[in-house]
Amino acid sequence: MIALSLAEIAAVVGGQTYDIPDPSVQVTGPVVRDSREVVPGSLFVAFRGERVDGHDFAPAVVAAGAAAVLASRPVGVPAIVVEDVQTALGALARHVVTKLGATLVGLTGSAGKTSTKDLIAQVLRRKAPTVFTPGSLNNEIGLPLTALSATEETRFLVLEMGARGIGHIRYLTELTPPRIGLVLNVGSAHIGEFGGREQIAQAKGELVESLPPAAEGGVAVLNADDPYVRAMASRTKAKVVLFGEADEADVRAENVRLTDSGQPAFRLHTPSGASDVTMRLYGEHHVSNALAAAAVAHELGMSAEEIATALSEADSLSRWRMEVTERPDGVTIVNDAYNANPESMKAALRALVAMGKGRRTWAVLGKMAELGDEALAEHDAVGRLAVRLNVSKLVAVGGREAAWLQLGAYNEGSWGEESVHVSDAQAAVDLLRSELRPGDVVLVKASRSVGLESVAQALLETGAEGEVAAR
Repeated sequence: MIALSLAEIAAVVGGQTYDIPDPSVQVTGPVVRDSREVVPGSLFVAFRGERVDGHDFAPAVVAAGAAAVLASRPVGVPAIVVEDVQTALGALARHVVTKLGATLVGLTGSAGKTSTKDLIAQVLRRKAPTVFTPGSLNNEIGLPLTALSATEETRFLVLEMGARGIGHIRYLTELTPPRIGLVLNVGSAHIGEFGGREQIAQAKGELVESLPPAAEGGVAVLNADDPYVRAMASRTKAKVVLFGEADEADVRAENVRLTDSGQPAFRLHTPSGASDVTMRLYGEHHVSNALAAAAVAHELGMSAEEIATALSEADSLSRWRMEVTERPDGVTIVNDAYNANPESMKAALRALVAMGKGRRTWAVLGKMAELGDEALAEHDAVGRLAVRLNVSKLVAVGGREAAWLQLGAYNEGSWGEESVHVSDAQAAVDLLRSELRPGDVVLVKASRSVGLESVAQALLETGAEGEVAAR
């Protein structure tokens, strides 16, 4: 964080100082909520959770070098005490980004947020120092913590914004007002919580409503291929930039194809030129993510050639998102188990098939959460798609939702041994250990709550007699 005195922080958050002998002492380290991340000069934020109360760690973090604790009660060590820690954290973030003067890029969407955020960051940091959301810390706590990790050198701040309901993104934009807002798509993720795509679109569009007018530099980057997103152009006073494969897109892709290993390649067109891209990531769905990143970078002054080079060299920075690892025996494990929704599940299946040309392909799939009344139809559709794509074998893992996956496959024509329903992750591991053979490709994917990453890890350990070669 940019250096601030404890007195200045207390004034910003409306807090009272306790046990602070010298209010001029500066916070020169990061703002953290995990006591294990404290370094000298840190500000430790004490949240009270259901099982752990951060206030209990106050003496230990100060002993480890924390300048003070942001708390909701006195803790016997230097502290700034506020009525609500989360509100205070947000106020501090707003103060810091205002002083910082960096360009804020906010992005949201039903699918692909984290992968796209990682792409944007890897492109922009070739131009200037860039700070971006780690992993998927995109809520009312993770977002301000990310903003507070910026320093005086930071020129671009890329912030992923998630939503569980109407008003959530509006709140996040009040904490960290973006100049550039990117909306990727409106899909089925969390449809059970929102009630329908129209409600999801309403929530996601709060991002573009928050942008400054075009005359003040505001830019709304919208997906030309998604009608819900494209319609958001009427909800903003910012300049509108379209990306996608549509002819009228300002930033678009032509000659899209997949390499033999399943990596996307295309010709990138921008208003200032064109250049070829061959990505290191896997799956055609990354083309849209790359175009979104390119549109943002172009608005920030990068050329088509610079953007294409950066996209071609970009890696996956977040865990369990199409992590491709080849075992010594030639079995390829694709760990995409961080999360799942209907759109990302279908994209992953297509990527699996592209990667597995001439090889046996396995789709180890589990529940997609928060789909509400759409759950049966969406799981059924994924099971059917696995059959239509000629996936060699579907392994549906878990309870009711997994049974719907397997039923969809069965109803689509998978009557033999092409699909199977197993009770849990261990049963899936046992099945795969007994049936995998060299050259097979295995996709593992489900919502985060299912924990199917354990299947991928177990399969990698099984083949670890030699050195595992991670691509």
